[in-house]
Order: sequence, then structure tokens, then C-alpha cells
Amino acid sequence: DGYRNTNQVSDDYRYQDGSYDPPNDGYYRGGDEPAQEEDAQSDVTEGHDEDDEVYEGEYQGIPHPDDIKEKQKKRGPAVDDEYRDRADLMAERMEDEEQLAHQYENIIEECGHGRFQWTLFFVLGLALMADGVEVFVVGFVLPSAEKDMCLSSSNKGMLGLIVYLGMMVGAVLLGGLADKLGRKQCLIISLAINAAFAFLSSFVQGYGFFLFCRLISGLGIGGTLPIVFAYFSEFLSREKRGEHLSWLCMFWMIGGIYASAMAWSIIPHYGWGFSMGTKYHFHSWRVFVLVCALPCIASLVALKFMPESPRFLLEIGKHDEAWMILKQVHDTNMRAKGEPERVFTVSYIKTPKQVDEFIEIQSSTGTWYQRWLVRITTTLKQVWDNVLYCLTAQYRMNTLMLAVVWFTMALSYYGLIVWFPDMIRYFQDEAYESRVKIFDEEEVSHFTFNFTLENQIHRNGEYRNDKFIGMKFKEVRFEDSLFEDCYFEDVRSSETFFENCTIISTVFYNTDLYEHKFINCRLINTTFMSEKEGCHIDFEEDNDFLIYLVSFLGSLSVLPGNIISALLMDKIGRIKMIGGSMLISAVCCFFLFFGNSESAMIGWQCLFCGASIAAWNALDVITVELYPTDKRATAFGILNGLCKFGAILGNSIFSSFVGITKVVPILLASSALVGGGLLALRLPETREQVLM
Repeated sequence: DGYRNTNQVSDDYRYQDGSYDPPNDGYYRGGDEPAQEEDAQSDVTEGHDEDDEVYEGEYQGIPHPDDIKEKQKKRGPAVDDEYRDRADLMAERMEDEEQLAHQYENIIEECGHGRFQWTLFFVLGLALMADGVEVFVVGFVLPSAEKDMCLSSSNKGMLGLIVYLGMMVGAVLLGGLADKLGRKQCLIISLAINAAFAFLSSFVQGYGFFLFCRLISGLGIGGTLPIVFAYFSEFLSREKRGEHLSWLCMFWMIGGIYASAMAWSIIPHYGWGFSMGTKYHFHSWRVFVLVCALPCIASLVALKFMPESPRFLLEIGKHDEAWMILKQVHDTNMRAKGEPERVFTVSYIKTPKQVDEFIEIQSSTGTWYQRWLVRITTTLKQVWDNVLYCLTAQYRMNTLMLAVVWFTMALSYYGLIVWFPDMIRYFQDEAYESRVKIFDEEEVSHFTFNFTLENQIHRNGEYRNDKFIGMKFKEVRFEDSLFEDCYFEDVRSSETFFENCTIISTVFYNTDLYEHKFINCRLINTTFMSEKEGCHIDFEEDNDFLIYLVSFLGSLSVLPGNIISALLMDKIGRIKMIGGSMLISAVCCFFLFFGNSESAMIGWQCLFCGASIAAWNALDVITVELYPTDKRATAFGILNGLCKFGAILGNSIFSSFVGITKVVPILLASSALVGGGLLALRLPETREQVLM
């Protein structure tokens, strides 16, 4: 036929009043088959008897060419698109999309489920694993980074939230672009941004630059979740979609396990790094950041060998490319099944009417940056139009209900997974403080301290002609004490303070006992020389192995829930899965009132995570199925961005009540889960519908 433009291809068959009507535009129609194509037709129908031979277009819902010719004689010439109302074009496009949805479902069933889908499963799984890793990275490196970069409490809080902020923006922006530029291309952009800035963040020394790198890294990885699920769903048939999208969710769990295991095995090893002079230090926590970028890099490389989604290509009118990819899927699966002789019988696929006009800017028009500016602004406007489309009457109610369910789920889940480690650390601090040693009115003279003093309070003591050399103070307080003719050299300290002390004729050489650690003290003839610069990490003391263990067990505990949700997703439906999982999770929250020890909190955390994962999986599936192909990634991105906003609020609210009360976090989480679970039961069930 030669190459025809998109509108002409999509006009080949017009479905009106229950029958098809081709436009009279002068192009070749399938009714007059040339003699030279008879051999190609015989190849397709090889092995069939003439009596049993069925017109192959009947399989695809396309009328026989003879019927088209007969109908054409009874009707006048078609009206050009430029003289038709936009509403008519949109109505025709929606009609075309409905036909395409059913035809595409039949084609995917003919292609089968096999080697191709499993290969794509692992490639996209690595991308999802990178998303899971990103959530845990900052939490694991924070205890070390705060010492390495001298972070204040406000800086620590900002570093913990900045990743979620980037993921929120990335989900909306890159999810919207995936509906315009393609799933594969946008996923490559997303992973490349994450890999580049995650790698860069491991080398930067300043807090501001590190914060910026983690923000952009989060923006990149934020786009993976909506794109991955939209991408993979378009290669799955209706019978396989719920189950295999749920299996794909397991990679998020694997990402959490990978991050926990790497943190446990790398960060405590202080020697796994290097220094360049006194200004540049590459400690082991930076090695951990590098290792956490590996799943993203692996997925990025593997994705280069995977094709674009054929469903997306059909949506934008690229019929031939989509057909070639579907044939590749079919042939790959058939060869793997030992049936290479099976022929891909599809010769034509319905292509929706192309309504949006794209005019390529000529190279002679303006400067290069003006042309790019026009392209970028046009694309962003199309993304914004897609966002608004999700709030039109047809989708408004579903979008609002899904938004509430996503938000309540994120508020309680992300709030609690931060609250659990904070509560465990609070219990540890309480136990630590209960073991404090108190020394009153001690007198020490002509003594050399060259060992660690930890968790002690010294009151009304007198220290004369004493030396403190090559030692460490940890959680030590000197109150109302006298230091006279003492010498401090090469001393490191953490949470150590001198209150209301008198210090006379004393020298501090190469220590980190800075001015702010002397509270209401009198310093007489006291000298500070060559103070230590920067902050210093003490891995043996500051890094808590139990926190890594808690995260590891929390990630591992979702495995049973993942398996159950995958096996039952297509049997009990998405709605019951979401509602049931959220209500069970709410019940688990009430048991947290009995969590008065570290072991109890770990146990309830595992129970909560295991119960809630089924709701997450079902939310991913139903969000993919409720929206059409040209809006799917956009809608998923909006809802996932709202989810990250809920995570930011949950982290901020829940952490503020640690050590104050357990009632507010528990009641807030359980109320949100109950409300979201009951609302989810009003969503439409999608397990029986084809992918629009």
C-alpha cells in the first residue's frame, strides 16, 4: 500500500450504525487484492481446507472487503476531517478505541503468555526494585550522614522528606509524559536521572549539594512506578493481568530486603572508604549509596533491548511498528513452547482516529532553543490536558475515590513504617538512660584518662593535673565541677556537655570540645588549640544494627501477603482485596497499644506490613485498569504523587508523637484505613473488563 498518514489509516474502517464504512479518499482498499499477493495469502491460510477457510479479518472484527465495497456503493463520499466537528471526531475515536480494546485482547491471547512476558517481568522488576531501594536509602544513611555532614535536627528532617518530594513531582511529570512520548522512552529517562544523581550524591561532600542530588534522584525514580505498571499491563491478557501485576509488586519487597542487607553488611565497616587530605572523606555509607544504584543501572541496560508498548503505538497511529512488536511477542513465545511453525495470523489492527494535530517545526523557523521551547511547552500542555481529563465527568468519581484510598493508605502505611523504628529507638534510649552511672564529689589528681567514658554524670567533682589523651566521651555530663591544670588531647565526644563548671589553666589540643559544649562555664587562662574540623563518625557506637534488622524483617514479612494477593487477585476481585486488606490492617493497628517493648513492636510491624501489602497490590492493578491507554500512566502518576504527599504528612505527623503518646498515631492510622477501606468498596470491579 505504500506509506499512508495516520488519519488515512485510521479512516480505513468507519463503524457507524452497526457496520463499517470506508472513506472515499482515493486510496487503495483491501477489496481488490492484486495477483502478486496471492502467495502471501496462501501462506497465512496454509494447512486449512477450502471448505473450512474463514476470512482472517473476521477474527479481528474487520468486515470482509466485499461487504465494504457493497456498502460504499450505497453511501456518498466521506467528509474530510477538517470540516467535521471535534466532538464527532472524539466520538469516532472512542468508538475506534472500544473496537481496538477487544481486538487487542484477542491478539494478546493469540500471542500467548511465555518467554517474552517473563523477560519483561524481570527487566521491569529491577526498575520497581530500584524504587523500593530509594525509599530506604536515606533512612539507612542518615545516622552516618548526620555525623559526616554535621547535620542539625531540622536538616535531618529535610533530608528524610526530600526524596518523597522528588518522587511526588516525578510521578506526575514522568507519568504524564509516558502517555505522550512512550512507556519505554520515559522509563529510560526516569532510570537514567535516578542512576546519575544517585551516583553523584555518593561523592558530594556538602549538605546542600547532597540534598539537591537526592531530590533529583527521587524525581527520576518517582516516574518508574506509574510507567512500569502501565507498560507491563499492556502485554498481559485479561486472565493474566491481576495475577502477574501482583507478582511484579514483589520486586518492591525485594528492593527493601536488598537495601537492608546491604546497609547491614556495608555501613558498619568504617574502613570501606578513603580520604583525600582533610577535606574529602568517602566513608562506607557512601559505598552503600553506590551499591543501591545497581538495580537501577541493571534495569536501564536491560530495557534497551525491550520494545515499546504496542498498545501505546496503536494509540498514536503507528500501526506497522505495533504489528511488528506483536509478531515478535508471538514468535518468541511460540519458539519457547516448541511451536515455531505457528503463524501470526493478524494482518491488520484497528487504529483509533487521530484527533491531535502535530505540526513539525521547520528548521528555518526561529532559533534552535525557540523550536525546543515550543515543543516542550506543547508537550507539557498536552500532559496538563490529560491531567484535567482525569477529572472530567466520565472519570471524576473514580478518580476522587481512588485519590482518597491512595492517600489514606499512604498516610497510615508510610507514617507507621517510620514510627516503628523511632519507637524502637525510643525504647532503647529509655533502657540506656536507666543504666546511667552517677558520680558525686569525686576528686581525681595526676591521673591519665585514656579509655572511653560512657553514659555517666559527674557532679561536684574536682580534677587537678589530670590528662585526657586519645579517649572518647559518649553521653557524659560534668555538672558543677572543677578542672585545674588539666590537659585534653585528641579527644572525641558525642552528646557530652560541661555545665556550670570552672576550668582553670587547662589546654584543649586537637579535640572536638567546642564552645557550645560548655554551658554557663567559667574559663580562666584556658587555651583551645587545633580543634578538630568537621564531624566524626563512630560506627561502633552510632549505627544501630537493630534498625537494619527491623527494616529487613518488615520487608520480608510482606512475602506471604504478596503470594496470597497474587493467587486470589483474579478470584475474589480487586475491590474486596483492597477493602479487606485495609480493614484487617486497621485491626492490626489496635494491637500496637500492647507494644511496650522492642520485640513486641517488631512483631506488630511485621503483622501490619504483611496485612497491608494486598491492598497496595490491588490498588496498583485497579488503577491501571480503570483508565484508557492514552491516560493510564497520567492517572497512575497523579494518584501515586498524591500517595507520596500522604507519605510526607505521615512521616511528619507520626514522628512528632514519638515519646509523647501512642494514642494519636494509632487512632489516626486505624481511622484512615477504615475510611479508605469502606470507600474502596464503592469502586467498580475491573477484573472482567478488557484494557481500554
